[in-house]
Amino acid sequence: MKLFLIYTTLFHSGISVRTHELFLAVFVSRYLDLFTQFYSLYNSVMKVLYISSTASIIYTIRFTEPIKSTYDKAQDTFLHWKFAALPCFILALITSLVGSRFHTGFVEVMWTFSIYLEAIAILPQLVVLQRYREVENLTGNYIFFMGAYRALYIVNWIYRAYTEKYYKHHYVVYFCGVLQTLLYADFFYYYAKR
Repeated sequence: MKLFLIYTTLFHSGISVRTHELFLAVFVSRYLDLFTQFYSLYNSVMKVLYISSTASIIYTIRFTEPIKSTYDKAQDTFLHWKFAALPCFILALITSLVGSRFHTGFVEVMWTFSIYLEAIAILPQLVVLQRYREVENLTGNYIFFMGAYRALYIVNWIYRAYTEKYYKHHYVVYFCGVLQTLLYADFFYYYAKR
């Protein structure tokens, strides 16, 4: 859906490709179990779709005309690998290793990294929006629904905690979900005001 909207919209200067690169890192690191464990055909197909659609969005913005020429690189300058991915990876190593007394595998560390990174992956997009001061309807709706998705995830956790007998609480996930929703709070305020 996002890819279709990118193709059908003529102006793309409010989009942050760096946010999509972070989300690609989130999906790739979270779905490493795709190669080691089979849950269901649906699960596998959805993981592949998340990865491939996000990669195609990045490719489209960076290399496909006319989108490439309307993407404003000068506004999308957040150092995402240095100030988002690297700190999240270090934090994942620390919390995974300390929490499990040094018996954590690579896939578990990468899963924890993906949880931390997803919480702040929207930062480059929010920086771009701050620089433009004016948000296109499509970009505004995209950011709103990304935030709503995370807020509904919190509702899902609360529901599952009360209805599933053996629901396992994961406090890193809770913390990151709340943090991510709070990052959207300022945007939600201005979105509702508009």
